[in-house]
Amino acid sequence: MKIAYLTGEYPRATDTFIQREVAALRGLGFDVLTCSIRRTGPAHLVGEEQKAEAARTFHVLAGALNLWTLACAKLSALRSPARYFKALALAWRTAPRGLRGRAYNLVYFAEALVLAHHLRRESVTHLHNHIAKSSCTVAMLASQLSGIPYSFTLHGPDIFFAPEHWRLDEKIARARFVACISDFARAQAMLFSDRAHWPKLKIVHCGVDPARYDATGPRDGHHLAFVGRLDAVKGVPLLLEALAEARKSLPDLRLTLVGDGPDREALLDQARALDLSEAVEFAGYLSQTEVAALLAYADCLVLPSFAEGVPVVLMEAMAARLPVIATRVGGVSELVEDGVSGLLVPPGDVASLTQAIKQVMKSDRAAMGQAGRTAVEAGFDIGTEAKRLAHLLRAGPDLPYDKRPEARP
Repeated sequence: MKIAYLTGEYPRATDTFIQREVAALRGLGFDVLTCSIRRTGPAHLVGEEQKAEAARTFHVLAGALNLWTLACAKLSALRSPARYFKALALAWRTAPRGLRGRAYNLVYFAEALVLAHHLRRESVTHLHNHIAKSSCTVAMLASQLSGIPYSFTLHGPDIFFAPEHWRLDEKIARARFVACISDFARAQAMLFSDRAHWPKLKIVHCGVDPARYDATGPRDGHHLAFVGRLDAVKGVPLLLEALAEARKSLPDLRLTLVGDGPDREALLDQARALDLSEAVEFAGYLSQTEVAALLAYADCLVLPSFAEGVPVVLMEAMAARLPVIATRVGGVSELVEDGVSGLLVPPGDVASLTQAIKQVMKSDRAAMGQAGRTAVEAGFDIGTEAKRLAHLLRAGPDLPYDKRPEARP
């Protein structure tokens, strides 16, 4: 079975879970063609694995900007005029309000022409999308143009802030199935779709390979880690405040921030203002191997986000037998059991975050870490999740499924 994967940027340092899923499906015998709307910037190509994936990925926007490629794709689509004009009408009908929204959807239509032409030439039988915003619009239109069925993985939380803008209802209605990464995501999808389409909403977790995180080194009891994009939604300013407060009683505490983003300079300034320059390391983006090495020596991972789906970085830390501190948002509580594999705190509450840091650093971290490892092995192993997705790709949404690990196919 030859399938295509589409997302906005692939591969990308912040979305390694997609790369893992692609590799797992290939390991199950699928021929997976990777497609990306835009080329990934060099800063996001970390490690040889990602560079190799980038080299074999088809870039849709580059084709749409090439007049010859676009003309060939349009002529190919016009061989089925009914499909062509239905797709054009769909692009017009599902566009956000105003001229700007119409213009964007016409761009997505041009991208869909190029993608559909590429999929037909490559004899692709199914298209799967990750991140159900603009790239999923392209996938929906390409499916209408080509007749190739599509599905998508629904993450959140940002799409749930504007489901009407992104026409989540229409995308769900037209998809063969929707892989929801959590019960929370599935509930939101049910809220914004017709009841007739609820049976096609399936739970397929993002996952990790626990074996990648088997190695652990000496942990000194003072090292916190954060892995994620440095932007507002991740709540890093609160983490710096909590670190400064916690260091009053635990002066050896230090923090490694892995990732980059628009808030980096502001966070550097904040760290200096809080007299944390010597206690905080800004490590930038790291490869999967480098992140695993960091987690082998850290004592706790902290993720103080304001909104999340089910963060893969928490899975990675738990697989590395690290206790975690996270905010009680989105689907986080479906992964982290409060007081067992980590601590959950209210979002935006510096005092609770500070207390959680001090509590974890004085607790039995080994027991918490082992509980986390057990939870990941049971419910978030990429091998198991890929098999679930493989069954859906082969059999479609009518496949009966019990999401309990012991009942999985």
